Amino acid sequence: MTHLASVPSLVLAAVLAVGPLSGLSSPTAEVNNKAAPPDTIRVTLTEAIIRALDASPEVERRQASRQFAAARREEAQANRYLTDVSLNTAHSFAPGLEDVPSGVSEDRLYLEPDLNNDWSLGALRPFSRFEISVRQPIWTWGELSGNIRAARHGVDVEAARVDQKALEVAARAGKTYYNLLLTKELERLADRTQEVIDRAKREINRLLDEGDESVSQADLFQTRLTEEETKRRIVEIDQNQATARSALRRQLFLPDGTTIAPAADELQPLPFSLHPDSLDHYIQLALQNRPEVEQAQAGVKARKALVDVAQSDYYPKIGVQASLSQSITLPERPNPENPFVGDAFMGTGTRTGIGITQNLNFGQIEARVDQAKAKLNEVQNQQTAARQLVRFEVEETYRKFLIAETSLKSRDRSTTIAGEWLRTEQVNFDLGFGDTENLVKAVRADLKARARYLEAIKRYNLAVLRLLRATGTLTKRARRGTLLDTSSTSGG
Repeated sequence: MTHLASVPSLVLAAVLAVGPLSGLSSPTAEVNNKAAPPDTIRVTLTEAIIRALDASPEVERRQASRQFAAARREEAQANRYLTDVSLNTAHSFAPGLEDVPSGVSEDRLYLEPDLNNDWSLGALRPFSRFEISVRQPIWTWGELSGNIRAARHGVDVEAARVDQKALEVAARAGKTYYNLLLTKELERLADRTQEVIDRAKREINRLLDEGDESVSQADLFQTRLTEEETKRRIVEIDQNQATARSALRRQLFLPDGTTIAPAADELQPLPFSLHPDSLDHYIQLALQNRPEVEQAQAGVKARKALVDVAQSDYYPKIGVQASLSQSITLPERPNPENPFVGDAFMGTGTRTGIGITQNLNFGQIEARVDQAKAKLNEVQNQQTAARQLVRFEVEETYRKFLIAETSLKSRDRSTTIAGEWLRTEQVNFDLGFGDTENLVKAVRADLKARARYLEAIKRYNLAVLRLLRATGTLTKRARRGTLLDTSSTSGG
């Protein structure tokens, strides 16, 4: 009867061996048989990342900035041809003519010395003037082309910012996904622990009813206290799971009435293998794909173009200008057809020719050029710093991945060893020559090993996601469906 007397101790060990809630997890990650609500949406890791990217207002806000930059690029390109096209109109009143001599033709009225404009109210008539003017640059010494290049690279800068925010959102979605998946494991373990306690209570009550002296009321009280502790932890687990579920739902911007759940029923390591070239490969991959590097490169190109724009003011700008004007007064005033005489209130005029503009304030031009060069120097230093920061982040993430991978393998072996120990103690106990204390220790070791193994799985999976983010390939792999591609070892 010794093994029956140890039931309360085993129950207590099974509960206390788990430690803090973060360590609770399922030894076997068995399927949860609880029925899901009809409005439950199940998503895989890849689906969660893609949904988060598509619904994220943070990414959309960066997209709006990119669209604004694209519109500025179109504006700069439109300035290449017919830089200035305008229509100006003026509307007022024109005077009539007073004391018009009879018998004089309209073509000779300008020769009459006593002829005057009549500004009386009765003589005024509506007057309109229309003028169309155009300006076409011919040679600007790089001002137009520089503005176009700067605007084009400005779009690249904003596009890199979009990718940078997308990487952040994708990594956050992946972390939230695994937080929820881990709480499912916690819930299963808590349910099994409660089942063990219930069985222990029934067995102790049976033995007490039979008058077995190997158990006492103290064992029952101890089991009941353990049950209360387990109930408290079950409530805490349920609330943590609700929080994790809400976090993932809000990360995917789903309606409040929707229940989100991981499609996976088990917490398993991601199928990922390091590239044979290891660290150097991932550093080069990051330098090719990290948005920060692309943003810095585009920024340098844009600033170089703006230096060319500033320097263009040293030289004269050449262009063609043309204008066409039409003045109309109704009823019409006499308008003599004479190349030397014209009426400001009637007629058509045009001006066309080549124009030259030269800014003679060379002190201001030099100051603007110095400012542009200073901005260029700033972004060049930012580019150097960005490349070094990316190298460091990749190396740090890579080494943390190695630690997580080693920890996962070690925890896996520890789980195997603890399981073998527990099975050995159980066999010895069943044969009648086992030790209760050793069996309790084996139970505690097995539970701790399995809990720590599942924690190691989560750390490993997050380490994989962080490595993919550090190399700038997380969102690309997710969108092309190769995030969990076992045949890929490059991480790209």
